[in-house]
Amino acid sequence: MSEHAHQVSERIGPGSVSVTRTGSRTYEGLNERGATVRIGGSELEGEHFTPGELLKIALIGCAGLSTDRVAARRLGDEYAITIWAHGVSDPEENRYTRIEEELLVDLGGLDPSDRTKLIDIMERAIARGCTVARSVEESIDLVTTIDGTPV
Repeated sequence: MSEHAHQVSERIGPGSVSVTRTGSRTYEGLNERGATVRIGGSELEGEHFTPGELLKIALIGCAGLSTDRVAARRLGDEYAITIWAHGVSDPEENRYTRIEEELLVDLGGLDPSDRTKLIDIMERAIARGCTVARSVEESIDLVTTIDGTPV
């Protein structure tokens, strides 16, 4: 395969991203800061993300960024969290109808009242600050669980 390059567009501005073909059913995504991601079909071998996986990563990455400050204020800057997105596309509709976000964060050190309060604050932070979730909420049933608690 010959070298690939992201062609320049006259419309590039804040938030612009590109993909360029690197081979049969493989692409490279690029943002304006120079970060790249490999994209390919689910049938392909190798290290890459499918577009659906990137959608789910966008959702849970946004949830993490939306809750990061409020959680760090209450749990400390070094708190640990892992966020998963679960769900597969509906083959008949060829779209995602439901994605479940699971925020795995240990809130066991908080008293029950503070735990409930933090879960509520985190839920509101996602609802208010997650542009990705707000963009897909009418198309996808998005269910969120924080520390085992459905919100």
